[in-house]
Amino acid sequence: MEHVASAAVRPHGHTESGNTIPLVIITLLFFMWGLLTSLNDVLIPHLKSIYTLNYVQAMLVQFCFFGAYFIVSLPAGMLIKKIGYQRGAVSGLVLAAAGCALFFPASVSGYALFLLAFFVLASGITILQVAANPYVTVLGAPATASSRLTLTQAFNSLGTTIAPALGGMLILSEGVTNLVRTKAEEAAAVQGPYLALAAALLALAMLFAVVRLPKISHAADDEVATSVETGVLAHRHLLLGAIGIFLYVGGEVSIGSFLINFLGDANVAGLPAGAAAHYVSYYWGGAMTGRFIGFGVMRYVSPGKALAFNSAASILLILVAIFGSGQLAMWSIIAVGLFNSIMFPTIFSMALHKLGKQTGQGSGILCMAIVGGALVPFAQGLLADTIGLQWSFFVPAACYIFILYFGVKYAGMYNNKETV
Repeated sequence: MEHVASAAVRPHGHTESGNTIPLVIITLLFFMWGLLTSLNDVLIPHLKSIYTLNYVQAMLVQFCFFGAYFIVSLPAGMLIKKIGYQRGAVSGLVLAAAGCALFFPASVSGYALFLLAFFVLASGITILQVAANPYVTVLGAPATASSRLTLTQAFNSLGTTIAPALGGMLILSEGVTNLVRTKAEEAAAVQGPYLALAAALLALAMLFAVVRLPKISHAADDEVATSVETGVLAHRHLLLGAIGIFLYVGGEVSIGSFLINFLGDANVAGLPAGAAAHYVSYYWGGAMTGRFIGFGVMRYVSPGKALAFNSAASILLILVAIFGSGQLAMWSIIAVGLFNSIMFPTIFSMALHKLGKQTGQGSGILCMAIVGGALVPFAQGLLADTIGLQWSFFVPAACYIFILYFGVKYAGMYNNKETV
C-alpha cells in the first residue's frame, strides 16, 4: 500500500528500466526550451539597438515572455488534462515553432510583432513545461523524482549556457563586423536562426507524435487528491511550492540581469561590459554543473535537506557579495549559480508530491509562478536606483530565505520508505 500511495501518477506498461528512452526524448525538450529562453539575452540588446529603445521598452521582451507563463499555464493544465501529456507536449512544440516562425515577418514589420512572437513562443514553452515536468517525476520511483528532474534540468542549463555564444555568433556578429549594415538588414539577421529553430521544433513534434511513450494514469493518490473538495490549492505544499518557484526564478533571473553591471562596479571588478559578459556564462554554467552533481547526490540525500543547504549557501554568498569587494565579491555572486542548480526541479517535484489527478493543474500553477522572472528584477532595479546596486542584492537574498524555509519545512517529505 505504501508503494502505490506514494506516487502521484504512474506510467502504464513500462518498467523503471523501460523509461530510459522516454526520459531521453523528454530531455531534448528541456534542452530546447533552455536554448530558446537564453537567446533572449542576445535579442534584447539587438532589438534595443535596431529600434532605438530605452531600457523599459527593451524589457517588454521579458514581460511578454515571462507573462506568457502567467497567462497560459492554467489553460495549459486544463488542456493537458483533456488531451493527455504526450499530445500536450506535441501541441506545445507546434506552438513554439509557430512563435519562432513569426520572427521572419517580425523582422520586416516592427517591434510589436517581435513582442507577439515572444509571447507565442513562450506560450508553447509553457505548455511543454506543464506537460514534461510532471512526466519526468513519474518515470520512475517517487523518491528519486527530484534526481531525475535535476538531470533533465541540467540539459536545460546546457541550452542556456551555449545559446548566448551561439546567438552572438549568428545574430550579433554580423551587425558588429558590417558597420554600414542597415536597420532592416540587422533585423533580418534573426530570420535564419529562428527558422532553423522552428524546423527543429517541428521535427521534435513529429517524433513525439509517433514515438510510443508510456500512458500516465492516476493511482491510489487520486483518493488523497480528491479528498479535499476545495481545489488544488488546498494542498499547502503546492501553495508554498508555487511561492518558492516565483521567488527562485525571480532571484535567479534578477542576479543574472544585474551581473554585468555588478562586475562593472569599481568596488567589485571594474570590468567593461564586454569582459563582464564573459563571466555571466560561469554563472549559468555553474547551474548546469550543479545539476549533474545533484543528480547523483540527491539519490541519497533528502530533496528538502539538499534544497535547504543550497539556499543557505546562496544567502551566505550573496551577503559576501553585498558586504565584500573585489575578487571576493565577484566570485561569490557568480558561485550562486552553482547552488541555484537543484532548486527549480526540487521545489517543483516536492510541490507536486501526491497530487494525483490534480498533478496537471498543479504543474500549471507552478509554471504560472515563473512570472517571478519578470517581477523580481524590477523590484531589485527599484532598490538599486534608491540605495545602490550592491545593496540591491538583498532582494534575491530575501527570495532564498523563503526557499530555505520551504526546504526545512518539508525536509522529511520522502522519509516514508518509498521505493528508491
